[in-house]
Amino acid sequence: MANIKSAKKRAKQTVVRNARNSAQRSQLRTAVKKVIKALDANNVVDAEAAFAVAQPLLDRFSARGLIHKNKAARHKSRLSARIKALKSAA
Repeated sequence: MANIKSAKKRAKQTVVRNARNSAQRSQLRTAVKKVIKALDANNVVDAEAAFAVAQPLLDRFSARGLIHKNKAARHKSRLSARIKALKSAA
């Protein structure tokens, strides 16, 4: 355990940030999984609704540095392409 006051503060901040990052990462993964689940069920309406929720989360968390901006772009691109393909097939 840290002995210096600033190091103790840093340790506390790390715990708080770690909890926040874990919660936000979980929220993001859940949102993306909902889109994928709707796509696998061939449900365009639910997929679009879930994507409308997931897209701002991807943008927000990539801007905050939780995930890399290219990873967010890749997820958005692949999910929107799958939705577009499902629409054209239906």
